[in-house]
Amino acid sequence: EALVSPDGTVTEAPRTVKKQIQFADQKQEFNKRPTKIGRRSLSRSISQSSTDSYSSAASYTDSSDDETSPRDKQQKNSKGSSDFCVKNIKQAEFGRREIEIAEQEMPALMALRKRAQGEKPLAGAKIVGCTHITAQTAVLMETLGALGAQCRWAACNIYSTLNEVAAALAESGFPVFAWKGESEDDFWWCIDRCVNVEGWQPNMILDDGGDLTHWIYKKYPNMFKKIKGIVEESVTGVHRLYQLSKAGKLCVPAMNVNDSVTKQKFDNLYCCRESILDGLKRTTDMMFGGKQVVVCGYGEVGKGCCAALKAMGSIVYVTEIDPICALQACMDGFRLVKLNEVIRQVDIVITCTGNKNVVTREHLDRMKNSCIVCNMGHSNTEIDVASLRTPELTWERVRSQVDHVIWPDGKRIVLLAEGRLLNLSCSTVPTFVLSITATTQALALIELYNAPEGRYKQDVYLLPKKMDEYVASLHLPTFDAHLTELTDEQAKYLGLNKNGPFKPNYYRY
Repeated sequence: EALVSPDGTVTEAPRTVKKQIQFADQKQEFNKRPTKIGRRSLSRSISQSSTDSYSSAASYTDSSDDETSPRDKQQKNSKGSSDFCVKNIKQAEFGRREIEIAEQEMPALMALRKRAQGEKPLAGAKIVGCTHITAQTAVLMETLGALGAQCRWAACNIYSTLNEVAAALAESGFPVFAWKGESEDDFWWCIDRCVNVEGWQPNMILDDGGDLTHWIYKKYPNMFKKIKGIVEESVTGVHRLYQLSKAGKLCVPAMNVNDSVTKQKFDNLYCCRESILDGLKRTTDMMFGGKQVVVCGYGEVGKGCCAALKAMGSIVYVTEIDPICALQACMDGFRLVKLNEVIRQVDIVITCTGNKNVVTREHLDRMKNSCIVCNMGHSNTEIDVASLRTPELTWERVRSQVDHVIWPDGKRIVLLAEGRLLNLSCSTVPTFVLSITATTQALALIELYNAPEGRYKQDVYLLPKKMDEYVASLHLPTFDAHLTELTDEQAKYLGLNKNGPFKPNYYRY
């Protein structure tokens, strides 16, 4: 090309040199640090099954150039306490703002805090907790504190902790041991620091997944002599409790919060209906219209995922082992298949069964190029990620929580959060839904802690129906909803108390 100047002189245009963008070979430019250092830090932030030679090039932690493990830091809050272990206590102010935002969308928990604060129904309670540490959990912890409880907390997932929220809790005086990107060793160390402390012994357990309960059974079984009860909120943890009960090894009463109506319907169904799209969008920027998706499992989580994807125009297949859930999927308009039948053609594979090895190496080998693989179940056992840690496969970190796993022939799959819980690892979940779950947990703790001796035996119990209805009623004012009240005549006709419970325990909502 030529350039013409104002006086008519023609000159040759300067040549532009086109630079080819290279991704895989130039990660250190994006990281702003040498690859060697980046890889060294991975041992702290990638799960135990990872090794340096197969791991990704970026840390899962959302922080900073400081790659020092929180376990190696000496930190104190403004009151001089060092009984915590978080990423950076200086982030506390930002975490406090997030907690204040969450409080606005958690009306029931704030109402419970206001109503019961004077009575202190948890005075004397020493609660050890192992849950996702988010702004919503912080509102729950501070509510338990306001009701009189002492709390010590660890994270139930190595990727879901919000570092700034953990810092805010530590600054407020809560012994919190958690940070985003823990290793497996860090995970168990944090739980042990919550439990094994001189001069403090828990008398209540709040668990999500059963890891805390398992650790106490394994390491400190004598603690159960003083523990009044366990509150468990996940499918996985509840399954473990029922196994202990069946084997005659459950030595304290346990409350199954997961199968309470308010938790199961709202946290499992409505929450996942929104957060599945959020997690996939944030990690892959993909469009859902016309995509072929297989959802493994049609329980409440599977139902929520399928409804959202169908509404976005995806072609959805379902796998199930239970004929009742399978029939529900068929009646809802989904094609029921075996995973082997569609694995070569689908664009997205989502697991939500609570089982193990639902997606095996054989399935992964047969997937099409660029197939997205993720898990919406609590545990990371559903996808056999360990089978991908082999020398012939190459792992490339694309962005936080997104890995390309590349086969020798060039085929690649997109693995999200290394097979861990997608929505809490890669995005967020609706605060309002978590208000329902957290209120249910708080009431279950109050019930077990204050129950007279003999009311609950060494078994697993569901939350009383009356409490389920109370949790729901606390959330209705948010929608300016007005409940109809039974007349005396109507209540007598139905054989009900005017104030509930309104359904028998066997009623299926």
